[in-house]
Amino acid sequence: MGEIDDAIERADREGFTRRPPKTLRGQVGYLVRQLGSARAVARELGVTADSVNRYRRGARTPRADIAERITEAVRARWQPRVRRRRREQAASTTGITVETRARFGYTAPVGTTDDGRLRRLTVHLPPQYARRLFEARDAGATDRRMRQIIAEGLQEVYFKDGGRRADDLEVELTDIDYLDLDF
Repeated sequence: MGEIDDAIERADREGFTRRPPKTLRGQVGYLVRQLGSARAVARELGVTADSVNRYRRGARTPRADIAERITEAVRARWQPRVRRRRREQAASTTGITVETRARFGYTAPVGTTDDGRLRRLTVHLPPQYARRLFEARDAGATDRRMRQIIAEGLQEVYFKDGGRRADDLEVELTDIDYLDLDF
């Protein structure tokens, strides 16, 4: 996973309407219900089916790395309809807000500066960029491709101000210090 993928995942988790199970037994029970069997959960976690059953009964406590994998597996599957609804709403009506501190590279006409600069921006992008971003992620696009989509949105909305200035400016998102999304 890349930085953009992580930001989408964090934004998804902020929309949960209920908290995922916190106890080990609750988490493992949820995974067994979602995946259908202890064997499927074991494949996902990289342990044996017997270990999964022991975790579910409370007869064994997993190592820290396996406990983290269990928690991540639960979070990745928690409330899929809520996630889907929020993404559909962002892609059709509300758009997506990008908050970032990143270095932007520029290609600009002669007589203007094209030096890359570190900027902190919070910009609301229209639904078409949210739709393109989600479609690219679902299609398995690279982090570089998703950066291009966000850079195009920031270029049009922030740098070109919807076509009112800097017509010849081309913006590239080169170095991300942090990036958060909200939808």
